Amino acid sequence: MSLKEKLTEDFKTSMRNKDTIRKNTITMVRAAIKQREVDERIQLEDKEIIDIISKQLKEKKNAIEDFKKGERQDLVELTQKEIDILLEYLPKQLTEEEIEKIVIETIDEVGAKTMKDMGLVMKSVMPKVKGRADGSMVSKIVKEHIG
Repeated sequence: MSLKEKLTEDFKTSMRNKDTIRKNTITMVRAAIKQREVDERIQLEDKEIIDIISKQLKEKKNAIEDFKKGERQDLVELTQKEIDILLEYLPKQLTEEEIEKIVIETIDEVGAKTMKDMGLVMKSVMPKVKGRADGSMVSKIVKEHIG
């Protein structure tokens, strides 16, 4: 079953179960997919759908930080539930240790020695962890191992 079909099935199930948060989250993802398909006149594959979901996940994580600053615990909890739902549609997320292993291997591959090489390392690491790790986490780990 493709990711798009799974989203459609889960949408129907969430409507039947009156699971409003799940329904709204899936609607948001499906709308973004539809928008891109209409704009570019293409049918998206799972790989592109994962990119869309990853982008929305990043936006939600940024929003949580803002809600915490504004002391809106209700919105923090809602957004965290949305994040949990989005994660269900992404490949299994890598642990910090797994990311670290990939970063160390990549630093050796590209021969990075100083912070000037960080861009090169990031450019090599990100395709390897696409959809399975947050860029800010990867960046933090790269900084720890270079320099």
